[in-house]
Amino acid sequence: MLLELRVENYAVIDRAVANFGRGLNLLTGETGAGKSILIDALALLLGGKASSDVVRHGAEKAVVGCVFEMTLGALAILEANGIEAESDDILLRREIVANGKGRVFVNNQPTTVGVLRQLAPELALIHAQGETMGAFDATQQRLLIDRFGGVSTDSVTAAYASWKSTTDRLALLESAEQDRLRMADLWRFQSGEIDGAGLFATDEDAQLEAEKRVLGNAEKLYTAAMSAHDLLYESEKSAETTLGAALKHVEELARYDARFTEPAQQLAAAKATIEDVSTEVRDFAENIHAAPGRLEEIEDRLAALDRLKRKYGQTLAEVIAFGQEVARQLAEVENRDALLVELKAQQAKDVTAYQVAAGNATLARQEAAKRLEKLAETQINDLAMRVRFGIQVIADEEPVHWTAHGWDTVACLIATNAGEPLKALDEIASGGEMSRVMLALKVTVEEGSASGSRKKKIPLPRTLVFDEIDIGIGGRAAEAVGRKLKTLSKGQQVLCITHLPQIAAFGDQHFLIEKTEKSGRTQTSVRKMEDVERKQEIARMLSGATLTETSLKHAEHLLESSK
Repeated sequence: MLLELRVENYAVIDRAVANFGRGLNLLTGETGAGKSILIDALALLLGGKASSDVVRHGAEKAVVGCVFEMTLGALAILEANGIEAESDDILLRREIVANGKGRVFVNNQPTTVGVLRQLAPELALIHAQGETMGAFDATQQRLLIDRFGGVSTDSVTAAYASWKSTTDRLALLESAEQDRLRMADLWRFQSGEIDGAGLFATDEDAQLEAEKRVLGNAEKLYTAAMSAHDLLYESEKSAETTLGAALKHVEELARYDARFTEPAQQLAAAKATIEDVSTEVRDFAENIHAAPGRLEEIEDRLAALDRLKRKYGQTLAEVIAFGQEVARQLAEVENRDALLVELKAQQAKDVTAYQVAAGNATLARQEAAKRLEKLAETQINDLAMRVRFGIQVIADEEPVHWTAHGWDTVACLIATNAGEPLKALDEIASGGEMSRVMLALKVTVEEGSASGSRKKKIPLPRTLVFDEIDIGIGGRAAEAVGRKLKTLSKGQQVLCITHLPQIAAFGDQHFLIEKTEKSGRTQTSVRKMEDVERKQEIARMLSGATLTETSLKHAEHLLESSK
């Protein structure tokens, strides 16, 4: 759901903020007040094309921003693009600079317009006069059928992923065979060199460096260790001897006074610690000279490890991983014939599984299309249109057309004149007609999905935006549009710009777009109206600038009847 839309220095808008709610959000205002500017601003936030012409005269840049509720799909897109999700909301912001440059932010993190376009189908769908952003393309039409028919593509997706993985491995194995055979000699050498090094630990080089430092300072370390041993244990006045004598005296005191029991135990522990330390430093000193030639061995081993790291990775872990990958590739080449037979057998199974899953999806879509086209045609003709409507589901079973959702192409067709053939929506319908067709389709799908016969609802964009939906209609048709918008808004948030009071009366939230002049500058503002203001605005839409008692009563009647 769209929670907030914020616009600054955009066209004639100095600064405007609209906080939208659930259900049906209506925007009204006098012609030329700038209602469509808000929709244009939202389109920019969904990846629409920007132009420096939108920057308000005298300003350095225009800034548009919005807040949507987070969805699982949007969260996945953010994660795929390395953008952190800091809350349950998603913040979009776009800056258009007067010199033509611009910046895009998602959750206050810099990103690209491409990310906005990825997010757009998940967050909102705009239907407006001349609007192409988020258009009702083949993907949207397929999703509509799937939602209406409760068509699940989970099995198709799983079968496609398995088939694609097997096919890609098979293609890689079959392609550039001469190059792979030539590479096999190099892989054998690399694998032999790494295996021959006998790497036993990823931190072997670090261990050897530590030992090298010890051996490189052997004389100094030997002297220090033996001196410590002598002072701690060996000499007549060693710490162990002195501490032992003191311990005897304290133990004697403890025999007569219990307060010295714990001090005696502490001295005994200290004496034991000194004995342990003295033994450790003595052993350390003895081991320094225990392996003559060891320093040379370490240096040779480190040099060998450095050569491997220069060739195969920055760390021994990377060298080991490289060796494992080379061994795998070599095994594929050496076992190519057997692997080819195995992969082809698996591919045949994957093909069969995909054909079954995709075929079932096709049958389900064709059955859903037959039911939907009849219901939708009735809904469309309730909106001051006289059309024939059809839905075509075409299955293209060639592997080149296979996708994770099946092999079907779904196309909504319409004929707006008697005797004319059905054609694609975008070839026939005007912008206003397209919006009404979309409204009728959405309502039909939502009512069908709520009938209780569907297994699963396919997610649709949570915010639907309709502009110019009331062109060429009035009276009962306008009321029908209002009722359908209200019906649709029960399941999804709807934003609608309208010029008709019959539609405006159905709003859950009603926003007034006003154009005023301040300090010699024209500016547009947005504000949410309360009940009294709503009645006055609907009366204005009925009678014009001059409110009459009749128009006010008519407005009140519209508001009451819409409930």
